[in-house]
Amino acid sequence: MAQERDFTQLSATEAFFNRLVGFLVKFGIGPGHMRVLEVRGRKTGRIYRTPVDLLPLDGRFYLVAPRGKTQWVRNAEAQGEVNLRRGARVDTYKLRVLSADEKPPVLKAYLDNFKAEVQGFFTVKAGSDEAAFVPLADHYPAFELLAT
Repeated sequence: MAQERDFTQLSATEAFFNRLVGFLVKFGIGPGHMRVLEVRGRKTGRIYRTPVDLLPLDGRFYLVAPRGKTQWVRNAEAQGEVNLRRGARVDTYKLRVLSADEKPPVLKAYLDNFKAEVQGFFTVKAGSDEAAFVPLADHYPAFELLAT
């Protein structure tokens, strides 16, 4: 019996655009909130890169995985830290996994801020009340970023 995936797979078109956006952000081009996340693979030891939306909220920074428990999430959890690159600047952060109780306001802010990019991964609409995110909390990995 095949194991059910706990993440949404990228289509070929999405993978192409991710590479293109990642290339641009790596050189400091593109929306100011975007970063290229760099994390060492938990099995291969290789450095993997993917574009992410950095969410500032109440003086803190957060990462949300709208596709679920993807490979970058698994690698980041195993490493406990990630690098975020934009142009020549690279910042290293320790990760703190958010509990389900902490996620609703972060998920709401994430969807409200990045609606055009991520609405398709959420079953609630941007602008929904925070309470609508409570049943979704277990489906979306989220991290607070802590300066190293």
